[in-house]
Amino acid sequence: MNRRELDAAGITGPALREAYSRCRALNARHGRTYFLATRLLPVERRCAVHALYGFARWADDIVDDLDRQEPPEERDRLLRLLEDDLAHGLRTGGGDEPVVRAVADTAERYAIDHGLFADFLVSMRSDLSVTDYPTYADLRAYMHGSAAVIGLQMLPVLGTVVDRAEAAPHAAALGVAFQLTNFLRDVGEDLDRGRVYLPKDMLAAHGVDQNLLRWSRRTGRNDPRIRAALVEADAMIRTVYREAEPGIAMLEPRVRPCIRTAFTLYGGILDAIADGGYAVLHRRAAVSRRRRAAVAAAGLAGILRARALTRPPMPVPVAGKEGAPR
Repeated sequence: MNRRELDAAGITGPALREAYSRCRALNARHGRTYFLATRLLPVERRCAVHALYGFARWADDIVDDLDRQEPPEERDRLLRLLEDDLAHGLRTGGGDEPVVRAVADTAERYAIDHGLFADFLVSMRSDLSVTDYPTYADLRAYMHGSAAVIGLQMLPVLGTVVDRAEAAPHAAALGVAFQLTNFLRDVGEDLDRGRVYLPKDMLAAHGVDQNLLRWSRRTGRNDPRIRAALVEADAMIRTVYREAEPGIAMLEPRVRPCIRTAFTLYGGILDAIADGGYAVLHRRAAVSRRRRAAVAAAGLAGILRARALTRPPMPVPVAGKEGAPR
């Protein structure tokens, strides 16, 4: 539990504080890159981000956790229970699961559109039956609920210096860019789950199908056709980062270093994949600790600059009878 964050956010009830702490622990354990960036946020806003991440992670684990032994029918039942719990929580501010209590409270505090959570759960449910995506357009339709809505949920928490509608497409693109990066990094792990998130037609253009991917995963051998497909996927993902980047300047100055840090670190995963020869079927690419530390230090410097620029001006001394400031 981080009491400083909870106190700054005005979260006082013991049960609610424990719920937010649970979400923070999920973020710290599973989202190393995301958690590092979150620590650069103004302290009073971090709990809300932990809640959004914690709920998303909880739902994703129901669908994807390889350690769970439930069949798809049971996972669907658990997802529906979570959906019902969330609907109740958004109406009442309660919820059976701690992550639901925290995210329902965050949604109320920041007036987050409830429809974004519904769209997210639709995409999570599709993971129980959909194993591939014929085209990039099909994948983007899925990612509206699985990734774009995360960026849109974050906007009210982060705050903007422009009309929120102007920043929204960039925030959605950033969520998509982050998830596409994960898809490229996790090709092998997703294949073990029976899924391929790279567009089928993109792979086929290079002579790649699931059988070839499985062969490479099983044997540990590289194939130039797979590498060519992954290089194209990398280039595609970088175009989404370019779509997202202008939105950073539309955010409140104090939160920009956090989002810039996340933007840089996730982009660094793409660089690590390329540096590793696109061998994502055989090992997981990661940003080095040294690089992570350097980016975090740059983010901290950005925070200090933003605080200096947004600090209220010192009062002008007013002369008293004797001409001395009073």
